[in-house]
Amino acid sequence: MALFFLEYDLRKQRNYQPLYDELARFKAVRMLESMWCFHRVNINAAGLRDHFQGFIDNDDGLIVSEVTAWASRHALGTPNNLP
Repeated sequence: MALFFLEYDLRKQRNYQPLYDELARFKAVRMLESMWCFHRVNINAAGLRDHFQGFIDNDDGLIVSEVTAWASRHALGTPNNLP
């Protein structure tokens, strides 16, 4: 099971709810204000990027990274909080 980080920058309309709903479906944990983590199998970062594009506007920024090591300070949550 791979660990992924997702970061976003919603620019003009800032309609967060569709993205938040999908992250909840993924059982994601919020790490920072605009950064979440979750586990997935049988998909890569590009596939997840393509998936999450459907939950943001065309002008928004999105980064999905597969992570093998991480460290944090004063984070809201960590991958240790994943179910």
